[in-house]
Amino acid sequence: MNKTLCSAFALCAGLAVPASAQSFDAPVQADVVQGWVLPNGQRVAALRLMLDPGWKTYWRAPGDAGIPPQFDWSRARNIDDVRITWPQPRVFHDGGMRSIGYKETLVIPLHIAPKRADKPVRLKMRMDLGICSDICAPFTLNFDAVLDGTATKPVPAIAAALASAPFSAQEAGVRSATCRITPAENGLQIEARVAVPSAGGQEQTVIEAQPGIWVSEPTTRRDGNQLVATARMVHSSGNAFSLDRSDVRITILGSSHSVDIQGCTAG
Repeated sequence: MNKTLCSAFALCAGLAVPASAQSFDAPVQADVVQGWVLPNGQRVAALRLMLDPGWKTYWRAPGDAGIPPQFDWSRARNIDDVRITWPQPRVFHDGGMRSIGYKETLVIPLHIAPKRADKPVRLKMRMDLGICSDICAPFTLNFDAVLDGTATKPVPAIAAALASAPFSAQEAGVRSATCRITPAENGLQIEARVAVPSAGGQEQTVIEAQPGIWVSEPTTRRDGNQLVATARMVHSSGNAFSLDRSDVRITILGSSHSVDIQGCTAG
């Protein structure tokens, strides 16, 4: 990142209506994609971001060179729970630093459990994110859409985003996932070993832990049928901490697919 702009642009995004970013000459447009209703009463919808050429935004775990997205659902109505599905991201290397995210169009599927299935859902919420090109800028996207459709047929754009999401450990054929934890300067070192078939190409990994713990970019290699990822962990407070292996999340990014592994055992 060459420069960070301190001011954020407020963008408004409505149902199938481009965000008002044009008045700010902003490099991102956004809207809500109406989806469909599941047999259990949940609604499937999506947030769609359309980035200008040369711009990118970031994944759930953006890497050291990225800005993590955050969501505020406090103004939404008739929503009991929301589950976000992130499509498979891309890995970028800029200035010797790795970031993880998306270019062009990003569709983020949402599975929404309404408090009352017989009433519309008002998707009034805010997304804080970073977008980068030669410069990086924090942005705020404000969405306000009413989900009241009765269709049960999947919408292609959302279905495609769901299909590109990482495989679960079971779907990917993970046989075991272990984590060896050892002391390191100012923190811990984690060595994760995952017995799993290749995800294709030169695999890369992302390791996440409980809130407040920074995890470095892992070094990743293959040891026979095992993928081995090693990283450092430091608490944001600088203090000593313990690691709950059940909170460790390992994502493997390959050229053919990605794999999402929740938790590991002692190794």
